[in-house]
Amino acid sequence: MAFARTCSVALVGVEGVVVEVQADLEPGVAAFTLVGLPDKSLTESRDRVRAAVVNSGAEWPQKKLTVGLSPASVPKSGSGFDLAVAAAVLGAAERIDPRVLADIVMIGELGLDGRVRPVRGILPAVLAAAEAGYEQVVVPECAAAEASLVPGISVLGVRSLRQLIAVLADEPVPEEPHDEQGRPDPLLAGLRMPGTGAATGMYGMGAAQHEHDLADVVGQESARTAVEVAAAGGHHLFLEGPPGAGKTMLAERLPAVLPRLCRAESLEVTAVHSVAGLLPPGRPLIDTAPYCAPHHSATMQALVGGGPGFARPGAVSLAHRGVLFLDETPEFSSHALDALRQPLESGHVVIARSAGVVRFPARFLMVLAANPCPCGRFSRKEDLCECPPSAIRRYQARLSGPLLDRVDLRVEVDRVTRSQLAGSGSRGDATTVVADRVRAARERAAARLTGTPWLSNSEVPGRELRSRWHAAPGALEDAERSLERGVLTARGLDRVLRVAWTVADLVGHDRPDATDVALALQLRTGVPRGVPMALGASR
Repeated sequence: MAFARTCSVALVGVEGVVVEVQADLEPGVAAFTLVGLPDKSLTESRDRVRAAVVNSGAEWPQKKLTVGLSPASVPKSGSGFDLAVAAAVLGAAERIDPRVLADIVMIGELGLDGRVRPVRGILPAVLAAAEAGYEQVVVPECAAAEASLVPGISVLGVRSLRQLIAVLADEPVPEEPHDEQGRPDPLLAGLRMPGTGAATGMYGMGAAQHEHDLADVVGQESARTAVEVAAAGGHHLFLEGPPGAGKTMLAERLPAVLPRLCRAESLEVTAVHSVAGLLPPGRPLIDTAPYCAPHHSATMQALVGGGPGFARPGAVSLAHRGVLFLDETPEFSSHALDALRQPLESGHVVIARSAGVVRFPARFLMVLAANPCPCGRFSRKEDLCECPPSAIRRYQARLSGPLLDRVDLRVEVDRVTRSQLAGSGSRGDATTVVADRVRAARERAAARLTGTPWLSNSEVPGRELRSRWHAAPGALEDAERSLERGVLTARGLDRVLRVAWTVADLVGHDRPDATDVALALQLRTGVPRGVPMALGASR
């Protein structure tokens, strides 16, 4: 009997489980049995591995071969086990010393000609290997940069099974032609990435769009203020206004205002995009806030994650630590919108399937945009709308109260006038100026929240704000009266207090005063409170 073992990683969501791949050869009729709860794509690895071994110049053992994946209770899927299975078989056949394989984690798909192909989820798989105490991993050459993001791991990138055999057998490594294995996943077709044009696919997605500037937005002082407050405190935002007023422009410029991701946040975001197969070619680490704008025809699975078999991350997870923009929000399915409630509160998505339970991170800044009525011309200031009142009520009722109650900032975007377009009015601050104020506000909040599990004002529970960090005396009188009149819910009062702390951080106050709370109330309810909207030096 001949036996060898090596390791690979099974992914469950963005979390990995190290799997021991064992190969056993016994005398008998030649057969290849794969056990250990594999799915269809993994079962097919028997044919891929056999062809890859033969076409790599190695001899396939003509014995009874059993390959086991342990622990057997963990569901395993995908083609990422191919490389480990081939190495274990060659170790059992003594083509490779079995002792060399025992402490190596191998991840990669094999082509029939022996080429090593990239798979999804390299980064979370290597992170799982590092947490389990392994120090050596073998991955496709085009994914070596992604795997090298994990500290303390020795990464070997190979182009083919022939190269791997030569390295492990201490033989001269053959040259292999470079293959365009790092090309983007087919799902990337139609997505917007940094420096590209407009999105045409289901997800308009990418990192911060630095070629866009907030100074391009004409007028909209209150909306610009809301965008700045949203970025500084991580507050969700609802923009309502006629078509062409600048709602999409404001949302597209929001990621560039957000601070760059720290190392831990970058690894979180990169892991999600790696599992989804959406990492930009040549850019293994995402260090800027992602931007995801699904079309209004997106299903609930496309928004929150799901799909057949093992669930895949949805738009809310692809927007983790970034911006999720839902344009024409009333056109989305009501079931899809209501499914957003859980990630808005918890910061993650839990998806239960027959194959197991998957948990994806989903802490994002949500921006909703909607027309005031079906024709888009309804306004309290002008009488241009021809929609009957019943149609307006039905259209506005598509956004449920519980969903809107979780949105901190609600701003009406006015129609742009001819004088504003002609440039006779003053332009707002540029993105770089606003980003500096946002960064300073976040630093103040972080200093205040040191020693707590929260990173921004939007994450702090209301009871903590009321008990540990107090507003100025009398600052909450208007907000409390709004609660008594039913204008605000208890959750709404807590969110007003969070926004007030963000406003105070932006203007440099030690704690919110009556003016900060009044601005927070105005941004929450849309009712003018007679306070200046500008947060820059003019305030």
